[in-house]
Amino acid sequence: MNPPDPTTRTIHDFAQPSAQPMFYAAVAFSLGILLGNFLRLNPRLWFALCVFALLYAAYSFNNRVLAALPIALFSLAAAAALQVQLQTLSPEPQPDLYAFTTDAVTITGHIVRSGLLQESSAFTRGDKAPRPERKQTIDVETEQLALNDEAQTVIPIQFGIRVNVHSKALDYAEEDDSPELSAQDADGKIPAYRYGERIQFAAKLREPRNYGNPGAMDYRGYLQANGIMALASVREDSVTRLAGFSGTRLGRWRAQMRRSLVDHMLAFSRGRVRGRFSHLFSMDEQDAGVLAAMIVGEQSLIRRDTRTDFQRTGTYHILVVSGMNVAILAFVIFWVAKGLRASEITATILTIALSLLYAYMTDLGSPIVRAAVMLSLYLGARLLYRDRFSLNAVGTAALVMLIARPATLFEASFQLTFLSVIVLSGIIQPLLERTSLPYRQAVTGLNIIGYDATLPPRLAQFRLDLRLIANRIARLYGLAWISFIDGDQLRLRLSNWLVTSIVRLGLWVYELAAVTAIMQVALALPMAIYFHRMGLMGLPSNMVIVPLTAVLMPVGIVATLLSYLSPALAAIPIAVTSLTLHAILGTVTRLGGVRFADLRLPMPSPYASAFSLAAFLFAMFALRHKRGWIAGTGLAALFAAAAVIATPSQPDMRHGVMEVTAIDVGQGDSILIITPQGKTLLIDGGGPVGGVRSDNFDIGEDVVSPYLWQRGISRLDAVALTHGHSDHMSGLRAVIANFHPRELWVGNNPPTRSYESLLADAKDNDTNEISHAAGDEFDFGGAHVKVLSPPQNFVPGKEAKNDDSLVMEMHYGATSALLAGDVERKMEHYVAARASHDDLLKVAHHGSATSTTLELLAAVRPKFAVISVGYRSIFGHPKPTVLARLNATGARVFRTDLEGAVTFYLDGKTVTPQIDQIGY
Repeated sequence: MNPPDPTTRTIHDFAQPSAQPMFYAAVAFSLGILLGNFLRLNPRLWFALCVFALLYAAYSFNNRVLAALPIALFSLAAAAALQVQLQTLSPEPQPDLYAFTTDAVTITGHIVRSGLLQESSAFTRGDKAPRPERKQTIDVETEQLALNDEAQTVIPIQFGIRVNVHSKALDYAEEDDSPELSAQDADGKIPAYRYGERIQFAAKLREPRNYGNPGAMDYRGYLQANGIMALASVREDSVTRLAGFSGTRLGRWRAQMRRSLVDHMLAFSRGRVRGRFSHLFSMDEQDAGVLAAMIVGEQSLIRRDTRTDFQRTGTYHILVVSGMNVAILAFVIFWVAKGLRASEITATILTIALSLLYAYMTDLGSPIVRAAVMLSLYLGARLLYRDRFSLNAVGTAALVMLIARPATLFEASFQLTFLSVIVLSGIIQPLLERTSLPYRQAVTGLNIIGYDATLPPRLAQFRLDLRLIANRIARLYGLAWISFIDGDQLRLRLSNWLVTSIVRLGLWVYELAAVTAIMQVALALPMAIYFHRMGLMGLPSNMVIVPLTAVLMPVGIVATLLSYLSPALAAIPIAVTSLTLHAILGTVTRLGGVRFADLRLPMPSPYASAFSLAAFLFAMFALRHKRGWIAGTGLAALFAAAAVIATPSQPDMRHGVMEVTAIDVGQGDSILIITPQGKTLLIDGGGPVGGVRSDNFDIGEDVVSPYLWQRGISRLDAVALTHGHSDHMSGLRAVIANFHPRELWVGNNPPTRSYESLLADAKDNDTNEISHAAGDEFDFGGAHVKVLSPPQNFVPGKEAKNDDSLVMEMHYGATSALLAGDVERKMEHYVAARASHDDLLKVAHHGSATSTTLELLAAVRPKFAVISVGYRSIFGHPKPTVLARLNATGARVFRTDLEGAVTFYLDGKTVTPQIDQIGY
């Protein structure tokens, strides 16, 4: 049988929609969804266009008019736009929960999803050592709510709540209006909550809210897509278990099975292996947690530094259960089925069934289910279309999913999954068909000389060269002592096997490198848009980790299943799993620790995005052209597009004006200054209140950095820390790592552990530390900076205080802004004596009553004031007395909790405020 000849597929064949109608149908439907969202026409007009195009396409098809298929595709696009418009006119009703968020309510409901019961050290107090607690996150579907009124009104209502059940009460107390965290120890015993259990508890609900910055993650939309409309936190001893069960038997079976699988994987860490190399063949709890994440998607056991290493090496798709994991499992199932001599149809059906069961078992929501469904549709369509054009199968899968839910098109997980499959089918497959696959088939049956005549001349010559090499190698073997086998024949067989094995290994390495490299560059645009990251170590990392994962997934599953039967039976698979897992983690840790392992990227410009998309499409067409130089040009364009994406774009800034932007970081501070000459300064990086740190969320990485990248900023000229409280300092560590500022401005701060750690990070990133005190004046990018506090002789205490704050005035022309940090009455008196009449005041301490005194307002007389404060602040910020003082002064007040990020432009004469109106 002749190997496939890529020259039989010309660019003309590929460009014809009739050659792969389902792929072009999916593209047309996607364009229609975009039109429906951005081109608001009367639905009747879309319906008329759809019907007219469809009828004309039918007429053209009957009369064999060439335009029939394009018109049919236009009809499909119009139908998609119509579907979007109709869904917009009749959106799904959402419950109004505002009345339930102002006071505590008693909630009765049942558990629909239960997380693992786990130890946590996420909560700490300031610089003190982490204090452990036990907690469990559960999703509850309400049955009724009882209001805390005189009548004890009971309201039957159904919606989803994500509840954090913890073993100790977390209470905030105000002392001089400063955030302090007090943790009351409980007995630390939380009984695990299970799917279907009915419970009752009292809590104050919180509606999910996004940070109000351009580029912020749509956290509220993410939760709503998973049926969660509110959040709550409750102490375990306030939860009452009720009689009865609410749920399905299938749901209970899935929850029990998933929990059982995770428990058995965690039990691997308790079966220690003794010996010299025991560390290679045994796991600790962290290793077992990574294994549970990779196989069943249990993410709660993964440390943030482990996540970061996987992200930096471009292998994060391995750590989370994704389309890659489903594809590996499906490949193993299909390969085993074919090895057992199952037919193509039987192997396909078995693969689809087990892949869907695996996706259901992981219970990870729509992304993994979508990957499994897309894989199933792909395998099913492959039976119909075979390998003629695999893009037909991709198009079929995408079209079905988009028709079911058009909003899927705008989800990052769908775009990455769909694009990855297109890259495999549209770029990598034709590349391998014209490079390695013919040679892979040519090494089959090397001793069958008659097969040479059926091959193209270059492949026949290749086989002849291999036989010559094999004959020379055969002379090196001294195996004629085996009397019952002809020595010459044995030597020839062994040499042929050796040569073909080496060639197959070389081809496999080439194919793995080609797939990894092309996937990296082809996904550069979405990775830059959604994750602002390009993994420079992605090629070597994936070449090592992907094959190891292909071993880990099936062996780990076998080890887990055998552990149900007998620990002795599972011992060898567990040892192999452990060894493979350590190889993966070792590779990730070493390569992720390389300083240049990844490149953090700002939002690509529209021109870079357009060039990248054009290069991608050109590569798809060029690789199917019979001329090699055209195919090579397509690949070169693809790599050039990745280079363009990696090139920093022009930041979004106005030249000739000074910009002051209060970034929404909740109950914290982060102020971006852009000078008239384009220099950038970030004052504070936000952070958790009272030192409450979470292993899964970082304000600097997850809030401040995305905003700066959205603005096209790839490097900061300077960052400034006002004082050492966590809601100002914690986020700066990620900012320094991501934007490598040239300078770090600080005042006089006590040498706490957190502060010293920040200074160490700055040193590691070659950031020059500069101390400032009152009286310092200097120019910075066309603006003039005056430092008003702390005093030159200021001596801080042992712990960070608000009055440690570095207070600065920024002047440009006749306009100025006073950035007051968190100074309170005592230090405001000092500042007021030195401050000018400033147009803009950054209100100190989030609007606390201990700051923004009448004395300061009389000295500054601001026209505008901005308060950086958390939504429904637990401290009651901003205080009504402070708002009254500002109003009496005549200042126009802006708040990040109500308006999100607020920007002020100082042009030297006037100040112009601007609010980015985004949904949050």
